Amino acid sequence: MQFRAAATGKFAPAKYPRFTLQEQHEGEVIDLVHETGRDAPLARVRFENGNLSLVPSVLGTKIGTRLQFGLKSDISPGNVISIQNIPDGTVVCNVERHFGDGGSLVKSAGGYATVFSHGNEGVTLKLPSGKFTTLHPQNRAMIGVLAGGGSGDRPFLRAGNKWRRFRSKGHKYPIVRGVAQAVYVHPHGGGRHQHVGRSSTVSRNAPPGRKVGSIAARKTGRARIKERE
Repeated sequence: MQFRAAATGKFAPAKYPRFTLQEQHEGEVIDLVHETGRDAPLARVRFENGNLSLVPSVLGTKIGTRLQFGLKSDISPGNVISIQNIPDGTVVCNVERHFGDGGSLVKSAGGYATVFSHGNEGVTLKLPSGKFTTLHPQNRAMIGVLAGGGSGDRPFLRAGNKWRRFRSKGHKYPIVRGVAQAVYVHPHGGGRHQHVGRSSTVSRNAPPGRKVGSIAARKTGRARIKERE
């Protein structure tokens, strides 16, 4: 069975407007909205020409905040500028992997990347995972730390709340062990106690419903070192 993210409760994609590098624009945050399945709030920005856009909001964003888009933007939270003009050590988020994609890296709530260095091959960023990546200097990024951090630290307290949380993200919950189910429900079910009772290694070409357990496993069990004679 396939599980996909819910399509209801979604707004327009949270991407940067398709501005060229030479354009300089300024917009005002007119609303902060919550999207289903997204922990970081979105800022609805109205530009001077009347166009509206949804972008992820950083910490400190509020209604009435002015955001700048372009080469001459200040290094202040919420402004969007090419990473070639961002000093080393600056914290950024919503980074473009390719110029014009509107931002595809570091979009999780509370996430941020750090501009590490500028070189001939491009600009190196340290991602939240600790890995380093080198991107094209023209790629844009938003200054600041993405809002909504710490949303996963609070306990759910009730199973229903956790079920709705997983459902909004397209995740399956709860996940019941196969050996705890009935024999007609799961291939590992049945028996007088919770034990598979047969080999749990299945072929990669097994049909749906049978493809459970160790899928196309080369080895199973504990590795034993042969003693030298």
